[in-house]
Amino acid sequence: MDSNTVLEIFKEITRIPRESGHEAPMTRYLLDWAESNGLAAKRDEIGNVLITKEASKGKENVPVLVLQAHQDMVCEKNANVSHDFLKDPIEYVIEDGWMIAKDTTLGADDGIGIAGCLALLKSDLPTGKLECLFTISEETGMDGAEALEKGFFTGNTLINLDSEDEGQMFIGCAGGVNTEAVFKYDRVPTGGKAVRVKICGAIGGHSGDDINKERVNTVQQMARFLYPEIKAGARLVSVDGGGKTNAIARECEAVIITEDTAGLKNRFVSFGSDLKAEYRISDPGLQFETEDIEALYHIDASTAFNLTASLLSCPHGVQAMSQDIKGLVETSNNLASVKTLEDTIVIGTSQRSSIMSARGAMADKVAANFEVAGAEVKHFNWYPGWKPNVDSPVLKLCVESYRKLFGKDPLVLAIHAGLECGLFLEKFPELDMISFGPTLRGVHAPGEKLELASLDKFVAHLEDVVVNFR
Repeated sequence: MDSNTVLEIFKEITRIPRESGHEAPMTRYLLDWAESNGLAAKRDEIGNVLITKEASKGKENVPVLVLQAHQDMVCEKNANVSHDFLKDPIEYVIEDGWMIAKDTTLGADDGIGIAGCLALLKSDLPTGKLECLFTISEETGMDGAEALEKGFFTGNTLINLDSEDEGQMFIGCAGGVNTEAVFKYDRVPTGGKAVRVKICGAIGGHSGDDINKERVNTVQQMARFLYPEIKAGARLVSVDGGGKTNAIARECEAVIITEDTAGLKNRFVSFGSDLKAEYRISDPGLQFETEDIEALYHIDASTAFNLTASLLSCPHGVQAMSQDIKGLVETSNNLASVKTLEDTIVIGTSQRSSIMSARGAMADKVAANFEVAGAEVKHFNWYPGWKPNVDSPVLKLCVESYRKLFGKDPLVLAIHAGLECGLFLEKFPELDMISFGPTLRGVHAPGEKLELASLDKFVAHLEDVVVNFR
């Protein structure tokens, strides 16, 4: 097993559509791959797959080891890119030591974890029995982990391959929940000149890993511009921005009817200059666009005001830092998206916390913000955190292996992002777990990339751990 093998398998995976909720081609690929390699495989009702490799000769008494990755990927693209994630392969380049998808997400989260598992299964390394678990819909609610039934796998030690910083071993993660707010509105017939305004070019990123980087949230910043305009009598036709609940909004546009289109455009340009100055370090590529259009209707004034006011006042970003682990984000909220439909406006948000009572409080705070403005609110996709175990046997093995291979200790951390390990532990409390992976950057946003040098180290470390597991 070597990193070239893992990379070639991952390149093959980039050709397989696997958007969350549409993993059937990936599931079929895994089952066919197992059959062609003479390995036992099974699929549960929801679509989770387990591929098993029996122990090597002389390793029959080694405990079963579970390796786990998720089948789906976050599908985000730049607005000007024509790409159908349900059928098109991911386009990437190898550049300056990185594998990069410049206009879409790459899917190394968690396709590289899948590739690592398949390379191990295909290798002739001397190992105990391996069970490779591939779950579905991790990115949109951890549906696969939630639906796992007792007995689907048998091992009591699990290595999750869904982390994004080589040299870091993760032994804990945040829990989370999604909160959706829906405003109903009346379509008021009108005729007149309107202006489409757009914010784009933001960095975005992972709503867990990157929430502390103070990057611009285009949905909230659009609300910041709209709020005084609506108060002054402008009529709102629509506002649309963001996408997945676990991604920071990179783009947002709104359509506004006003008697003074030239003045509005000038104010937007001035607003853009201010925002560029405020975010000159975190988001140097911010762009602001305007376009004259015609509009046939607008959102009733009361709803338009309540909508823009609540988007502006909604908490976003880090809300609390851990009092136990220095530098760890404890609680956050991501104002992820807003979408104007025929008679409703739908807002998506995501709350995370390593303390479950704080997770609930954050969800209530977000709900209250929108309920007081007249929206209907619901919570869904609750998932638990993963409490660190510093006495973990697999942690000890992984640290010793890393030290032996690279002459230094890895960092042992908890992460603010959500991992399926929290659900695994809730359903299988006897599990001993750890999570690690190669270095990825820009996950959940176009430009996602994989550092190839880190892949070499990740593969060497994974191989050593699996071979020496006892």
